[in-house]
Amino acid sequence: VQLQASGGGLMQAGGSLRLSCAASGRTFRSYVIGWFRQAPGKEREFVAAISSSGGITYYADSVKGRVTISRDNAKNTVYLQMNSLKPEDTAVYYCATTVEGRYYRDLVRLAVYDYWGQGTLVTVSS
Repeated sequence: VQLQASGGGLMQAGGSLRLSCAASGRTFRSYVIGWFRQAPGKEREFVAAISSSGGITYYADSVKGRVTISRDNAKNTVYLQMNSLKPEDTAVYYCATTVEGRYYRDLVRLAVYDYWGQGTLVTVSS
């Protein structure tokens, strides 16, 4: 599976942005997809994840209520809608795949993800 994240850019605080993660491969719809982000000088952290069917979603506490993850398996694409952007949302955002059947405590860990996209930069100015 190859992943391509896109949609990043320079935004003002309070604005909205939708990131996309496009995937190649017929097996895309069988994977859980996670979004992570890495701010300058910080470790990569979990943002959100979505089950293979799209029926179950998971969010980090830091973004809950402001971020919505969704997917369109017909288009092999996962989306991350980000609202009420804050300067602390500034980071490179990555999408990645993992298998079904994991608990939340595992989905937040980078090590359980197999394939990663190249990342897209989101910069939020105050």
